[in-house]
Amino acid sequence: MDKVKAWDKKRTLDFLLNNAIYIVLLLLVGVIIFMDSSFLSVQNFTFIITQASTRMILALGVAGLLVLAGTDLSVGRMVGLAAVVSASLLQEPEYARRIFPDMPQLAIILPILFCILLTTIFSTLNGLIIAKLNVTPFIATLGMQLVVYGVASIYYDAVGASPIAGLDPKFTKFAQGTLPLGPISIPNLVIYAAITTLIVWFIWNKTKLGKNMFAVGGNPEAAAVSGVSITKTIILVSVMAGILYGFAGCLEVARTGSATNNLGNGYDLDAIAAVVVGGVSFSGGVGSIGGIVTGVFIFQVINYGLAYVNVSPYIQYIIKGLIIIIAVAIDTRKYIKKK
Repeated sequence: MDKVKAWDKKRTLDFLLNNAIYIVLLLLVGVIIFMDSSFLSVQNFTFIITQASTRMILALGVAGLLVLAGTDLSVGRMVGLAAVVSASLLQEPEYARRIFPDMPQLAIILPILFCILLTTIFSTLNGLIIAKLNVTPFIATLGMQLVVYGVASIYYDAVGASPIAGLDPKFTKFAQGTLPLGPISIPNLVIYAAITTLIVWFIWNKTKLGKNMFAVGGNPEAAAVSGVSITKTIILVSVMAGILYGFAGCLEVARTGSATNNLGNGYDLDAIAAVVVGGVSFSGGVGSIGGIVTGVFIFQVINYGLAYVNVSPYIQYIIKGLIIIIAVAIDTRKYIKKK
């Protein structure tokens, strides 16, 4: 009888420890609702899923790198680069402060593709530095964060060093528009995030790259012995991440309506935190698309909820920092236990 009680107590304790982050987050949501019950509304839910959409695309990019037992601290600056470049190329022709007044009005797809190419180049460089020079992902992406921010800032200063606004209505509608579906309207951003999620799910679960990614992240030595090219896998996952960063950066500036070189600052930590909360292991080889979707949504509820009840931004930093620490601590505990 005592053994049964001890076993039940151990199982309960394990359950609480393994799910501590979700318990903390649910308690935090409960506190937000207690402080202001109007938080529970359809309008707020729509705001949350709309704002979560670009974060979802970013999270899907960084998640692949975490599955490889890596990370990416340059995410936010990639967003900023894509934002200032796309905004400068997609201003309304009649806008008085147009940066390139003699440039013909471009089809929105061209600057978007150009920005995706830019971020993909930098992200691929990350992959090459990690795979070929054996630089740890933390250091490689930290360095690239500074490089990308420098490039974006030089460009931003060159075009006037003031918020780039007056965007082409077609560009803003591309992100801010909705798709009528019977009695409801689905935001375009939600549709883009859903399509992106399906594509990444397919790559992770139905392609050779996805299988190799989990193999390299779980045990690189065994993967190499099995004939998996570690270098090729790291580079391809980095390319995929770069594509997603560029697309998300363009969507973010179209959603907000203007851009500076600091747009995207801090997005990297939000993306990494959401991915880890969603169950992607820092130790590599573990993660699921469903978990990432859950993590992004939960983290965005917290972000929006804290701002909604007027919690100080400084307190928000503390709370988000603690969430990251708890999530990583739980992940480390699981890894040690498995070993």
